[in-house]
Amino acid sequence: MSEISILDLQNLRHLIGGYSTTHCKMTEYASQAQDPEIKKLFQDAANSAMQNKQELMKFL
Repeated sequence: MSEISILDLQNLRHLIGGYSTTHCKMTEYASQAQDPEIKKLFQDAANSAMQNKQELMKFL
């Protein structure tokens, strides 16, 4: 694997942190939602954010 530059690491850190924050927020919103459709929308968004975070972690 080729070396990752400092800028690439900073960008990964920023993206991973953003997806982590999104996952936490969407999970919290889902827990507070009353409507099942809205709850599922937030849960799906939380799952997507976690998947994206895990994919980005593979680059580290």
